[in-house]
Amino acid sequence: MNYTAEIIAVGTEILLGSTVNTDAQDVSRALSELGINVFFHTVVGDNPQRLKQAVEIARGRADIIITTGGLGPTYDDLTKETIAEAFGKKMVLSEEVADQIRRFFKERLHREMTENNLRQAQFPENCIIFENDVGTAPGCAFEVGGKHVLMLPGPPRECRAMLESCAVPYLKKLSESEIRSHNIHIFGLGESTVEDKLRDMMQSMQNPTLAPYAKDGEVTLCLTAKAGSQEEADKLMAPVLQTVCETFGDYVYGVDAESLESTVSKLLFQRGMTLAAAESCSGGLLSKRMTDIPGASKVFPGGIVSYSVQSKIELLGVGKDLLEEKGAVSREAAFAMADGARKKFGADIGVGITGVAGPEGDGSGIKPGTVFVALTTGNAAFCRDILFLYDRYRVRLHSASNALDMVRRFLTGLKVD
Repeated sequence: MNYTAEIIAVGTEILLGSTVNTDAQDVSRALSELGINVFFHTVVGDNPQRLKQAVEIARGRADIIITTGGLGPTYDDLTKETIAEAFGKKMVLSEEVADQIRRFFKERLHREMTENNLRQAQFPENCIIFENDVGTAPGCAFEVGGKHVLMLPGPPRECRAMLESCAVPYLKKLSESEIRSHNIHIFGLGESTVEDKLRDMMQSMQNPTLAPYAKDGEVTLCLTAKAGSQEEADKLMAPVLQTVCETFGDYVYGVDAESLESTVSKLLFQRGMTLAAAESCSGGLLSKRMTDIPGASKVFPGGIVSYSVQSKIELLGVGKDLLEEKGAVSREAAFAMADGARKKFGADIGVGITGVAGPEGDGSGIKPGTVFVALTTGNAAFCRDILFLYDRYRVRLHSASNALDMVRRFLTGLKVD
């Protein structure tokens, strides 16, 4: 059976814009990997009448209803009670969950539980209870007349944990088929270019399927197959995976990779090499992304944010004469910054990023969005001259991504600049 799902986020704070609904993103991604179609996202405030109305609508157009939020102890946390009423179920107290909540307060919070927390131990009768390993609000699931209802907590950390440990295993049992997916990561091409090259193939595909997803500076192609086993699904995907990788060649930086920076980090580990960075317009974003990787200190000894001209001279040893003649935003300055960082940290590879992030110019006459990204090793030097027609944030992001891509290409013997 091909199941369809609707996600209902409960919370007035989402409607007011004070909270970003990341739960819907996490749940949608998980359902996509399970081969469950999500046709609707709904957000409703902490109002039982409007929540009941939203549930009734979802019941008429989806096989699976997943709610997030409204499972806490306060008066406005009414998700379980409202949904139980909508499906004609009584609420019952789970003494086991009540004891767990009491222990949580005593052993982890070191304070006595207030009685209103017992609301979190009330559940629709005959439901499956989902334990909350990182909070006090358990979730639950039940099935009525072929409709499956799953309730998850609202705090993203709790929702994500329960989704992985409880909701996904529950949903997997609904189908005898195995769903497998591979994510093909592309850097350096836009979504429209990628889609244009694959349009005919994607439109003709049924199983497996291929869908592009764009994020800043990158495109991810999600390849998904459904079969009786994971091995069969992988066999279905293998020829498509090969075709896509051959089509885009060295623009593909990984299959099922976590990120561009994790790919670079792994390559540096494999080759026993180190990278150092000198950043101006990117403001340390490259260094931040590298140090997000656990254990990165083994391959990334450090970076310097040299935003002012004086800092380039004093911290990186960039020549004053060079800066006066060529300017702080130039190929020559980027090379000198990369060399300065490499020598400062004793690294094998140095990267230098300098540019005008905008939106205004810097008084030099250089167009906002102009960026120079250099890579040096002592024996080789490369530079990308780029004009980004983006906002300030995206100029910084794309600058760091281009630097990472240059390192990736250098480490894998590909054309760098």
